[in-house]
Parts: sequence; C-alpha cells; structure tokens
Amino acid sequence: MNKIMNKRVCKLQIAPSLLSANFCRLEDEIETVSRAGGDILHLDIMDGHFVPNLTFGIPVIESIAKVSKLPLDAHLMVLNPDAYVEPFAIAGVKYFSFHKEVVYHSHRLIQKIKSFGMKAGIALNPGTPVSSIIDLLPDINFVLIMSVNPGFGGQKFIDFSIQKVKELDEHRKNKCLTYEIEIDGGINAETIKPLLLAGIDIVVAGSYIFQSNDYADAIRRIKNV
Repeated sequence: MNKIMNKRVCKLQIAPSLLSANFCRLEDEIETVSRAGGDILHLDIMDGHFVPNLTFGIPVIESIAKVSKLPLDAHLMVLNPDAYVEPFAIAGVKYFSFHKEVVYHSHRLIQKIKSFGMKAGIALNPGTPVSSIIDLLPDINFVLIMSVNPGFGGQKFIDFSIQKVKELDEHRKNKCLTYEIEIDGGINAETIKPLLLAGIDIVVAGSYIFQSNDYADAIRRIKNV
C-alpha cells in the first residue's frame, strides 16, 4: 500500500483555487501560493445561471496571467462555455474544462479547445456518472470530478467521489489512455488519503490553503500524506 501511495504522491499536482484567496491583495496571494509549492492556479468561472454565484471574467484573468508563474486552470461553470474558448486562450489559460451537463456537442467543443492550444477537460457534477463521458475519454486531456456541489467554496467532501476516481483510473489503465484526473471540493489532509490510492493526479484546494496561516505547510500536508 505504501508503495502505491508514494507513487501517487510523486505525480500529484496541487491547484490552489483563487476563489478562496483574498481579492484585496490578489497579486500577493498568487505570488505566495506559487512560492509555497502550488503547481497550477485554479480559476472558478461562474455565471450566476449554471451555479448561484458570480465570479470573475476575462479582464481579471488577463491580469492574473500577467503575474502568475503557474499555468492557469479555468473551470467554467457557465451555460455557454463555447463562447469563452478563444478569449480564454488569448488571455493565457492552459487548462479549460466545461460541464457535461450543459453542452450538447461535447466532442466538437473538445476539438475547439484543443485547436486553441489548451488542454481540454470535462467536469462532472456529483450527480453525473462517469458512464456519461466514456466515449469522450480518448479525446480529452483531463476529467474534473466535483466532490462538492459547484458554486461555493468551503463545502464538505462527498465520499462517493472516490469511486468515480477509481472508475476513471481503472478505465484509463484498461484502455491505455493518458487523461489526468482532477478533483475539486472539500480537499484537505484527510480527504486526500483515499484519493491517492484511487488514482488522482490533480487536486484543487481552496479554503484549506488560503484560510491556513502557512500556505506552504498546507500544501505539504496534502502532498506528503
């Protein structure tokens, strides 16, 4: 078991979520979390329709890209993700995920995202099964599993998300696929443990990092389980 866990830890990437950062000093927060060991910078893009919250748009993303040393990971919780592909690519986004629940022509959108040089990902709400995207897995770069209901930070981890990660990891091994598995919601030094064994690659952590007194220590606690 330890050998398996150590193998996962070596590959694990941490994506601090800016939704939980102090927006009054955003540039300092980005610099601090970068020096603390963050690997990717996670951006929650909400439109107030798909989820009951509003966050930030393209001008803010452009400003973030200018000061961030980390690749930007945009999670689009919006009804029309297709409209954001080109402007987000121009703004400097590297990872672009959309929700399966709102897109009728997912394969077409995946190809469009890739054509702009970004990694294409599909996000799944807690109630959406992995089986709904099986045919798309050979074409995507990553899957984002929501382990809370999207829209707000600081929620409790939903346990059955672990099984989704296991299912995705087993499928990519069986089919020799290379997509990464990302998870977002309720992640801390305890909830990460079963996820490492399940096969997780990228962990989004918001309040656990940004509400701690030491960002580097919080990140180490996740990485060094």
